[in-house]
This record gives sequence, C-alpha cells and structure tokens, in this order.
Amino acid sequence: MKPIHLLCLALALGACSRAANIGRPPQLTSPREGEEFIAMTNPPLEIPVDSGRPEAAASLWAGTTSSLITDRRAATRGDILTVVIQIDDRAEISNSSGRSRAAGDKMSMPQMAGIPQRLANKLPDGASFDNLADAKSSSTYKGSGNISRRDKLTLRVAATVTDRLPNGTLQIEGTQEVRVNYELRELTVSGFVRPGDIDRNNEIAYDRIAGARISYGGRGQITDVQQPRYGQQIADILLPY
Repeated sequence: MKPIHLLCLALALGACSRAANIGRPPQLTSPREGEEFIAMTNPPLEIPVDSGRPEAAASLWAGTTSSLITDRRAATRGDILTVVIQIDDRAEISNSSGRSRAAGDKMSMPQMAGIPQRLANKLPDGASFDNLADAKSSSTYKGSGNISRRDKLTLRVAATVTDRLPNGTLQIEGTQEVRVNYELRELTVSGFVRPGDIDRNNEIAYDRIAGARISYGGRGQITDVQQPRYGQQIADILLPY
C-alpha cells in the first residue's frame, strides 16, 4: 500500500471517530478497566490472628483494617487515599542584551623611495597616494525577551495504592472523569509516596509525590473545536516555512 493510501486511511479513521460523537456526549471510561480496580480486587492475603477463637473477631486489638486502633492511612495494595493538588506557580524571566562595535582603517603612502611621486602623474585625476585606502565599519545589536507565566490548579482526587515496593514506598494511581454537557474533563495522577508522608486524614499533597504525573485535560466538542484540523497539523510539520 502506498504512503498516500495510508495517509488517506488514517484521515478516514480519524473522521469516523469524530462522527461517532455527533449529537451525543463523549462516553465515560468504565472504572473497572483501570489498574485501580485490579489493585482493589486483588489485595494481599490477610491472615487474621487467633482465627480459631470466636472472641478474636470482637477484640479491639485485632490486626484487621476494621479495628478501632488500626492506622486508617493507606498502607497496602488496594487502599485508597486522597491526593490534594494545589498548584500555584508563577515564573517571570526578563533578559536584555546589547552589543555595539565600530572600526575604522585609513592608509596612505605619501613617501616610499619616491615611487608615489613618480606614479602620481600616471594616476587618474583626483587619485593620490595620500589617501590610498579609508574604511569604516560599525554594527549594533540589541535583543530583549520577557516570559511571564502563571499556573493555578486546585483539585482533590482519590487514588488507589496499586503496588508496594520492597522498600515500603507506595505506588499510587488515580483517575477522575467529570462530564458537563458535551465536554468531558479528565484528571489523572500517579507517582510514588512514602507512607510517612500521608497525614492522619489519609491525604497527601502533590508536592510529596515522587515522579508525579498529573494530567488535567478533556475531550468533547469544545476541545475538538480548539484543536487544529489534521490537514493543518500535517502542513505545519511538513512545510519548512
């Protein structure tokens, strides 16, 4: 199959995916398809203490998660904790540079063993060895740049412990989807946390997540209109100007 045929096929498939959402909102992703559901349905085996004694089930000192004295913070695979995302970053960069250079050269040859005088008669009118060469040059450069950026995002999302590493660090992953009319907003967060950084409310701040991957975007009619068409994107890549 020729490359042009592959390109036409890709464009046709993209158009079909857009046409599937005409007149209806985007579909939500099933919560049973993610890694979170797998972690919650396959927790590590919990062996109760003194399982042969009936009174052990009513003891306040039981080691299970339903115990009144057990730490309610996430600690094992399948546990849920809350990630607090409060991003308020601001960056301002201003640079300026200037450069200026000037040069001048002048050369004359009034005396050189009488040669200039002998050749003066043969020179055209107005020509003289007194001003043999005179050159001047100058250059000036000025540049300035200014960057001002501010990102502000305040969100809370529930994440699930998907794995516990050998050193005790917890790997977490959380997803959230909110559909408003014909626009679907998606929030995903993942990374690694230390159990000691989880507070007593079973919450952790985003800046305490190592290898944090936070994505907040969406899909739907508004996002589709804001994106350039496929043809324009291809043209931007291929055209050298």
